[in-house]
Amino acid sequence: MIASVSGPVAALAPTAAVIEVGGIGMSVQCTPTTLAGLRIGQEARLATSLVVREDSLTLYGFADDDERQVFELLQTASGVGPRLALAMLAVHAPDALRRAVASGDEKALMAVPGIGKKGAQKLLLELKDRLGDPVGGPGAARGVGTAVTASWRDQLHAALIGLGYATREADEAVAAVSPQAEAEENPQVGRLLKAALQTLNRTR
Repeated sequence: MIASVSGPVAALAPTAAVIEVGGIGMSVQCTPTTLAGLRIGQEARLATSLVVREDSLTLYGFADDDERQVFELLQTASGVGPRLALAMLAVHAPDALRRAVASGDEKALMAVPGIGKKGAQKLLLELKDRLGDPVGGPGAARGVGTAVTASWRDQLHAALIGLGYATREADEAVAAVSPQAEAEENPQVGRLLKAALQTLNRTR
């Protein structure tokens, strides 16, 4: 198992980063929040989880070991593969997921693309004793480096496209959260992504 990768960031895309490790560029699938903490040319360390399939080897990267652990625990629930687990972490930080499961918060899980009411209920039952208690405060910081230079609009739009939304939907969601972002001194893409996804779910 590849537990982590460290090296300069060679490239960034809406859903992945390329980290140079020993002269080899390793493509790592990440959440938008993790990607927002990377900058091309700067050193980064990502905790990783390697998912092996018959026709592919996919490396998933996380800001810290706790996020990786939650990613792997989520996949112990029936019907949750790596893509859905990553989408859950794109919307909610690990402790937010723990609190949602502990409190039986269906709506929090339904904010994740691909999870409906029945799916949320099933996940709450299966994950109740697996994720454990929150390990940090409600405002615990996440990130692996300096914020990227792209504006929050560009980052958010790219993240929504990466999650499978159409360009028009992404445009509308960005516009919907603009007042919230403009009211903040340093808009956090992870928080804005959560708000944007909630807006999209209400309009569907």
